[in-house]
Amino acid sequence: MAGTVIGTAGAVYQGLNAAQISSYGPEARGGHVFTEVVLSDEEIHYSGVREPDILVAMSQWAYNEFHGKVRPGGLIIYDPELVKPEPRPEGVRLLPVRATRMAEEKVGLKLSANMVMVGVLTALCDLLDREAVEKAIRYRVRRALDKNLEAFRLGYELGLKLKSSLKGF
Repeated sequence: MAGTVIGTAGAVYQGLNAAQISSYGPEARGGHVFTEVVLSDEEIHYSGVREPDILVAMSQWAYNEFHGKVRPGGLIIYDPELVKPEPRPEGVRLLPVRATRMAEEKVGLKLSANMVMVGVLTALCDLLDREAVEKAIRYRVRRALDKNLEAFRLGYELGLKLKSSLKGF
């Protein structure tokens, strides 16, 4: 859902070019899930992500699978209650965000942790526009819309605070 929201925000509401690849494990919930999103103001020639600028890891599996692909100078945003960032990739910044705890304690819906991460990502990524992402959430999210918007906004505010610690990103 997070990747779909980001892709929709970029392509539909910001006029960017977007490509997305998603993979879902055989399990309905709790399986390995990942999505790759490419956003660009230029033409996209390959829809896969070879060297991501940013990785958002919300499971140990996702971290283990993709941390080594993040480009030098890139960023890994992870939930420290779900992910132990080991081994630590050289030349990549690590940013812990307690998205699951924030979603559970402040929003009352643990499943909205992904929208907390979308908020943080939106604040950190100059390519994404806050209003466009909120419109995409309204368009794509069917259940608990108000709680997911609240989670996004909390994540966005946190991301603005964290952005000063990531100068040069």
